[in-house]
Amino acid sequence: MATIDHFNLRSFDLNLLVAFDALISEGSVTKAAKRLKIQQPAMSHSLSTLRVLLQDELFIRVGQVMQPTARARSLAVPVRQALRQAQLALTGGLAFDPATEERTFRIAMSPEIELLLIPDLTARLRKLAPGIKVLARVFPYEAMEPSLEDGSIDLAVGCTYTKTSRRSFEPLYDVKFASCYNPALLSLSNPIEIDDYLAAEHATITQNETLQGCIKDALDLAGVELNVVTAAPGYMSVLSAAQISPVIATVPSRIAERYAPLLGLEVSPLPVPLSFPAVSMVWANHADGDRANAWLRQQIRDSIACTGVAGKKRVCAVKTTELEVA
Repeated sequence: MATIDHFNLRSFDLNLLVAFDALISEGSVTKAAKRLKIQQPAMSHSLSTLRVLLQDELFIRVGQVMQPTARARSLAVPVRQALRQAQLALTGGLAFDPATEERTFRIAMSPEIELLLIPDLTARLRKLAPGIKVLARVFPYEAMEPSLEDGSIDLAVGCTYTKTSRRSFEPLYDVKFASCYNPALLSLSNPIEIDDYLAAEHATITQNETLQGCIKDALDLAGVELNVVTAAPGYMSVLSAAQISPVIATVPSRIAERYAPLLGLEVSPLPVPLSFPAVSMVWANHADGDRANAWLRQQIRDSIACTGVAGKKRVCAVKTTELEVA
């Protein structure tokens, strides 16, 4: 372990690191000051002091945003990690009480998880932890791991994540897909016959440049080719297309069971077997000691479980006294 230079650290006001992290996060002196509950002149003074001590402008105003310099960007991750470790060290021995905790969790989610988890998790947190807020964010896969490491996000929930030495990994459920269509526009049997399915026009979800999107690999593996006529990044837009157009929307079964009936759509199992990766939850290893993070992970497990098998909504009682975390 490297020796700590206590003398030099003593001469540096460590509160300046807190101010720096707030500026990196907010991109605004005013917003950073509000986040730290201090006046704007005090935040401006902290920035001026940092500029002198670090011999760099650190933040340059571009329009309404303070853009970090290369030096500031290089400091962002180590400063965030240092502050997070300090926070864990100071709070690790304290009891965690969801009823009084005030914190914003940033969770990376796939579009499927956003639709399934956000409604139930919001209802659960409003009852158990009114001071805890959730900011759901869509992250490309390649940006997820560094964002977990530097604390930009607290958790990630989706279907493309895998275990590594720097993050923990937990499968939540296996993914199955279903077909949705408007029976007033398409005369199909339910379950849909394979020939009708292959002959129909389709709507799918995509996060890339292909029409087949997230089901492309599964279709290729099954040796199936669909006539996809529209593809979009959101499941509700794909389902809405099937509501007013003679197309079949192929979406996850949990999404279909929960949202298709609201649009008057029939739900049919897929007539071809397709294989998909499971939906998993991942978090950085250093978050294992964060009792609030562990508690939130349990709320996510419970919220997912409350969607039931095949996404059929179950009534789940929220136990307000259930405050223990693993």
